[in-house]
Amino acid sequence: MFIALLIWSFSAYLHDMFVYYEQPAARMGEKMWQAKLQSAALVLGISGNICLAFLFFPVTRGSSMLRLIGLTSESSIKYHIWLGHSGLTLFMAHGLCYIIFWAGTHQTSEIMKWKKVGVANVAGEVALLFGLAMWVTSFPRMRRKNFELFFYTHYLYILFVVFFVLHVGFTYSCTMLPGFYLFLIDRLLRFLQSQQKVGLVSARVLPCQVMELNFSKSTGLIYNATSSMFINVPGISKLQWHPFTVTSNSNLEPEKLSVVIKSKGSWSQKLYEKLSSPSPMDRLEVSIEGPYGPASTHFLRHDMLLMVSGGSGITPFISIIRELLFIAATRSCKTPRVLLIAAFKKSVDLTMLDLLLPVSDTTYDISDLQLRIEAYVTREKEPITDNQKVHQIIWFKPNDLDAPVSAILGSNSWLWLGAIISCSFVIFLLLIGILTQYHKYPIDHDTNMIYSYSPRSALNMLFICLSIVITATAAFLWNKKQNVKEMRQIQNMDLRTSMTSPGPGSGSRLYNADRELESLAQQSFVQATTVHYGEKPNLESK
Repeated sequence: MFIALLIWSFSAYLHDMFVYYEQPAARMGEKMWQAKLQSAALVLGISGNICLAFLFFPVTRGSSMLRLIGLTSESSIKYHIWLGHSGLTLFMAHGLCYIIFWAGTHQTSEIMKWKKVGVANVAGEVALLFGLAMWVTSFPRMRRKNFELFFYTHYLYILFVVFFVLHVGFTYSCTMLPGFYLFLIDRLLRFLQSQQKVGLVSARVLPCQVMELNFSKSTGLIYNATSSMFINVPGISKLQWHPFTVTSNSNLEPEKLSVVIKSKGSWSQKLYEKLSSPSPMDRLEVSIEGPYGPASTHFLRHDMLLMVSGGSGITPFISIIRELLFIAATRSCKTPRVLLIAAFKKSVDLTMLDLLLPVSDTTYDISDLQLRIEAYVTREKEPITDNQKVHQIIWFKPNDLDAPVSAILGSNSWLWLGAIISCSFVIFLLLIGILTQYHKYPIDHDTNMIYSYSPRSALNMLFICLSIVITATAAFLWNKKQNVKEMRQIQNMDLRTSMTSPGPGSGSRLYNADRELESLAQQSFVQATTVHYGEKPNLESK
């Protein structure tokens, strides 16, 4: 549909341009092909601007628009990729056509012109260079081979947008303003959230080099199963952010948020080495963004759920099973039957199945869930138990500077987001109104001077950023203050029951998780599990 829109727009604009340029071309002594080439070049730029108008919507992670149409930022990223490829193809063709036109009409000096009024050619060329740098590094082969180059080069979008606005002027660039405006608000809120250090309560380390990080969270933070969030560990890298699936359930575990990380790359390997060292640490500094997830889940509408995973791919199903476990324990409605087919390389990887049950003081009867697990160990024909480590839980000391994981704008995030958008835009209109009335208008009115387009565009961009920073920061700080009050109340209540938690003298402690095996829930869990060695799952028979 979008390609049809681009084709229709291009053909409609081009038809009108050809009609308009026929007589002027004859008067100016231009050949008809030259006039048509100039028209085509202009229309290619206009069509590329249509792609730019939609480009930022899919990457606005906290956008309410995505949730309204049932999309997540992960599922909509493909639209951003398609729009980026289409837009930059059109912009590159736009630039090449103009270069050919200037060369054919002996106007190569136009390449270096930055007009005071109208289109600034140099700004457009600089914007195109930044766009091409992002484009080249975003192709799959380049991105997979050197992801960090792709990641950091993509920050050139800031300079691309700035020079694009300087190229066409602020008035025409308003076509892309709605999507970019929402993206700026979302990006600032994510930045403010990422500056907080969150409270890491414990970490469960499995012998298969899998880690479960457990964060404290505010009880008001509600998220759905299969949500994800981004994690940064400054002790490993201050710049690297990695996305992980949230495995905890906000109903089953109202004060805890968990993610599971498999040691695969260099970043996760360093994290595993930190957590599994013989002398456990007392504190691990972590920052997060999110969580982000689907607007709703519809697991209950099915009679049966079939889940197929390989290795660490089991993590999204952990949150689903915990959600169904909570529903089975607290509601009278019928839950669907669940068949989990999990394939692992080695028998030690079977310990990942222990993550399906949360570490909790409350015992849940897993037999109510109608859960059946078919686990396959593909590279071993029998279980290997020699020299196998037990999995451990490391408890971290609390720190007053750590904040619980909470919603950026609190429980009423939609209302706060609407207030930020509307208030910031009103402030922006007031600022440009004051600037126009007392600075631009005296220069433009009844004089031969015209206020230059470039500083006009630069001031408008500055006012947009200023208005967003003022309103978004105020909303974030207000909600942060409310979260601090809420956590103080919870901490005061926890002081009365502190005897039930690990003693303060134990510092960073190791807990042998074999005690969990003795619980009834674990016994029911083991009974629901069948392990197959030396074979792969036959999905047709299932």
